[in-house]
Formats: sequence, structure tokens, C-alpha cells
Amino acid sequence: MQKITTIGLNLAKNVFHVICCNEDGKVVRKKKLRRREVIPFFTQTSPCLVGMEACPGAHFWAHPLTALGHQVKLIPAQYVKLFVQGNKNDYNDALATAEAVVRPNMRFVTPKTTGQQDVQALHRLGERRLQERTALCNQARGLPTEYGLILPKGVNVIRQHIPELLEDAENSLSGLFRQLLAQCYQQLQEIDRHI
Repeated sequence: MQKITTIGLNLAKNVFHVICCNEDGKVVRKKKLRRREVIPFFTQTSPCLVGMEACPGAHFWAHPLTALGHQVKLIPAQYVKLFVQGNKNDYNDALATAEAVVRPNMRFVTPKTTGQQDVQALHRLGERRLQERTALCNQARGLPTEYGLILPKGVNVIRQHIPELLEDAENSLSGLFRQLLAQCYQQLQEIDRHI
């Protein structure tokens, strides 16, 4: 069998597709791997250049493959797409990745360290909490309008005015709505703590 110099790895959750090419770019092996078979396959393969799309999971797989001696390069998906030949399928995607990774002017994504992945997760979760807070504040501001009570915009305004609305026995809020608004205020405080 000819020496493998380049591998295109099409990532998935459970079933991965591999295209192995020689130094001339000719396909010398195609293989479908289950998740548990990926590391054993690369352990038995001589160190070579491995291309993957920079997608969820790519940074994870870059670590063990690099530790096995392979040179791992992550390619933005929009660049791999340009190399897909024929109908889109997992093998054609792996082949496109194998072809794209050897291009001299290709742009690559540096694999993230575990620490960088942690920081990214922290930022994404923080962004989600901010979106949740905005949605909750919009709702807490909008619902009282049904009772004739208008609140100005802003998170700080909501934080200040909801307790005032709850304490004012003279406004038009029903008992049930007061309970719901109190729950809304508790949720806002909880989200604030998370943020």
C-alpha cells in the first residue's frame, strides 16, 4: 500500500469518514469509522497531515491526533466547500478537506487549547444570560401595560420599578399578576447573579 501523507477527516457525532491520500494527492484509502475507532485508526497510521473542518468537535479531536504525532490543520468550512466535487456526502466532504489542507494559500484556524475552549464557553453562556435578561425585562415591562402601567426602558428601571409596583396596593394589578411579577423579579435577580 502506498504511503499516506494526507488525511481528510469528516467529523460527526458517531460515524466519521476518512480519505487517505498519497504525496501525489491520489486517494489510497477510504474508511468509515465509529467514534471509538478514530483514535485506534490514527494510532496505527504513520504521522501525516490531517485536515478537518473547523466545526464543533474539531478542537477536541485536534488534541489527541496532535499528541499521536500528526500535523492537524483546521480549515474554515466555507473554504472546504469550494473543493467539494459531485454530490455532497461525507466521503466527498472528507476528500474536499484532504484537497484543501494541502493548498499553499489556504487559511487555517489554530486549534484552541482547553483553557481557550473554557473561556469561549464562558463567553457564550454569558451572552445567553444577557439575552435571557433582555427578554425577561422586555416581558416584565410589557405585561404591566395590560393593567395600564407603563414602565420606561432599561434593566435598572425594571429592577427599581417592579418592587414599587408590587408594594403599591392602590394600582390595578390583580393578586395573581402580582405573584407572577414577583416570580419574574426573582428570575431577574437570579440571572443577574449568574451574569
